[in-house]
Amino acid sequence: MLIDTPQFGKKHRLHERIIESVMFLFALFSMLITVGIVVILTRESFLFFSDPKVNLVGFLTGRDWQPMIDQFGFLPLLNATFTTSIIAMLLGIPVGLFVAIYLAEYANDRMRGILKPTLEVLAGIPTIVYGYFALTFMTPLLRSLFGQSRVEIYNTASAGLVIGILVLPMIATMAEDAISSVPKELRLAAYALGGTKIETTFKVVIPAALSGLSATFLLALSRAIGETMVVALAAGAGPKLTANPFKAAETITGYIVRISGGDVSYNSVDYNSIFALGLVLFLFTFTLNLVSRKVSTIFHQEYE
Repeated sequence: MLIDTPQFGKKHRLHERIIESVMFLFALFSMLITVGIVVILTRESFLFFSDPKVNLVGFLTGRDWQPMIDQFGFLPLLNATFTTSIIAMLLGIPVGLFVAIYLAEYANDRMRGILKPTLEVLAGIPTIVYGYFALTFMTPLLRSLFGQSRVEIYNTASAGLVIGILVLPMIATMAEDAISSVPKELRLAAYALGGTKIETTFKVVIPAALSGLSATFLLALSRAIGETMVVALAAGAGPKLTANPFKAAETITGYIVRISGGDVSYNSVDYNSIFALGLVLFLFTFTLNLVSRKVSTIFHQEYE
């Protein structure tokens, strides 16, 4: 029986080319979306910075953000954004890392079958629900622990803690993947040298997974910086430059939500300011993504 090999190969190549072309179009589509976002943010931000009332140096160094009275210093918004993000990382990174270590190194199949779906449920909860959770549970909890006179109803501490819970599934899942990708031979070699379970985990496995873990933490920080609904509901609605996490302060995303949903006239300096702040957020997250890739490259290790 003869097989028409050239014809079969031709059809096979045709199918492969079609699949390759479709995947290329999807990749190109995602790139075009990114380019479109950059173009829109840059164009609208130019309208803001070209306004004679706005000064770039004052925007970057000013301590007061009140566009209605021509004060455009965004440091209060930046300070509140970093405050909530740092608090979120102080909770999310250690908890997420230890959850990942437990799932990858210690948990049996039964416990893993319980914890993994729980993390998936946390990841699927809408962020606005987290916002109300921060406002109705976390804030009363902080006020009962530290005093009602010290903790305001709207504060960056409760928002930051809930954002830490929000990014916890992301950190735990990605960190578990990084830890699980470490070759089993490294663990066996550590055990053969007399290492205990905990010594092997923290002196061999975690250093070997440092590339993936560092990228995970930076991506989680980028996610925390861009969080919107939690800070819009729980952090406060007035720009305030304060180092006290128990006081209300408005973040960049919180301000964007408030202004975009208000009665600000189109193409006014107030309206255009949200695009300038959106461009700042984009630059922050883009930089963090580049840093995460660079860190992954620096700490990348290959095992044969």
